Amino acid sequence: MSSYEDRDGLALADLVATRKASPRELLDEAVARARAVQPRLNPISQLFPERAEAAIAEGLPHGPFHGVPFLLKEIVPLAGTPTWAGSRLLRNTPPAEQDATLVERYKRAGLAIFGKTTTPEFGMAASTETSLTGITRNPWDPERTSGGSSGGAAVALATRVVPMAHGSDGGGSIRIPASCCGLFGLKPTRARTPSGPLVGEGWGSLAISHVLTRSVRDSAAMLDATHGPAPGDPYCAPPVAGSFLDAVGRPPGRLRVALQTAPFNGRAVDPDCLVGLQDAVRLMEELGHHVEPALPEVDWPELIDSLWVLVATNVRLAVLLANGGKEPAPGIVDTVIQDAVEFARTLPGEACPKATRAIHRHGRRMAAFHEKWDVLMSPTLAKPPVPLGPQHTNNPDLAAYREAVLSFSPFTSPFNMSGQPSMSVPLHWTPTGLPVGVMFSAAFGNEALLLSLAGQLEKARPWVQRKPPLASAA
Repeated sequence: MSSYEDRDGLALADLVATRKASPRELLDEAVARARAVQPRLNPISQLFPERAEAAIAEGLPHGPFHGVPFLLKEIVPLAGTPTWAGSRLLRNTPPAEQDATLVERYKRAGLAIFGKTTTPEFGMAASTETSLTGITRNPWDPERTSGGSSGGAAVALATRVVPMAHGSDGGGSIRIPASCCGLFGLKPTRARTPSGPLVGEGWGSLAISHVLTRSVRDSAAMLDATHGPAPGDPYCAPPVAGSFLDAVGRPPGRLRVALQTAPFNGRAVDPDCLVGLQDAVRLMEELGHHVEPALPEVDWPELIDSLWVLVATNVRLAVLLANGGKEPAPGIVDTVIQDAVEFARTLPGEACPKATRAIHRHGRRMAAFHEKWDVLMSPTLAKPPVPLGPQHTNNPDLAAYREAVLSFSPFTSPFNMSGQPSMSVPLHWTPTGLPVGVMFSAAFGNEALLLSLAGQLEKARPWVQRKPPLASAA
């Protein structure tokens, strides 16, 4: 289907609505593309087109994405399929008995779900390299990372297997692969989309799900279709006024933009990322926005310690639940996961509430910062996509692994801790053809402002038609 790869999700849904294509034709195209790209880049962990075929035959709901093929990240329950979370420990887990609430909403939107995408073990890495499913490679350069932990989603999207794919973000895991693969990636406000029914929140409130997309409007329309609390949710995001999709076409006005050029942890930023940032600053100024250097008050040592406590304790719980309450035997999980499990076992009882208090303090400081500034702008990553290897979750050199993560992705996690919406926008490519994202973050609850800005940037500097060298040719 010649027009498939050049259309976003809403455009494919329009083909179905106008009877220029059928859901089955779109599904067949997506499955063929998935099978073509899998041997080269490995973005898919499970492929089950027969489930989507059955859903189409039964009749998909007539939502905004009626008939559009879709992939879930390998962390979310889909009834009738196992949830591996990138872990050998879960390889033989029984199929889920019920859908996640978010999956129910995806189905109501009319999506045809036909597979799951790769993720590092328990989503705990900024690169998608793990012992269960192997290495997921970047279509712009297969020797470099696709990012993580939604790396498989990003690769499937960049190679035109699907027009959008589910991802989640607990420390940057939507924005990191979006930057690595030349895509748009929005992390919504804490609790904007549901995490249930099996959990009330992800990673102690750090993690939230949404989609990676090529177009801004797909991200907005999907947020319209999925946002809002479900019965029993412990808390919810601030209410929204109007449609997120409408916000994309609405001028954001003249914004007060704070510029951050160096990360809070003091790591160096690659010149290519700084060139991309400065180019984006010029574009913002041409669009009429006021940009100047300014930083919020951030206690980085306290934040990174708190992040590690919340992630490690939640990962330990996941491992124990998967292992019948027992400590994992040596080698049953990758070294990075084993390290987290052992670290969490040594923590005192007050560690988690202390970490939660710290991220809440950070959120209040960021709220005060955004009373003056509409947006905080920075590189998404400190480096373009890096070579594969050091961030593999089975790296025996844990010190090297930690330094690889901290030097690659030091910008994203503060916004998971504050709960703010934050997006990576694909505004730059290096001279060697690697994508570099620019990150914009707004006040808690203000995704609409980010989507308005993203729509303006997309119009001024279109990126949707840029394709990686290893894009699917199915």
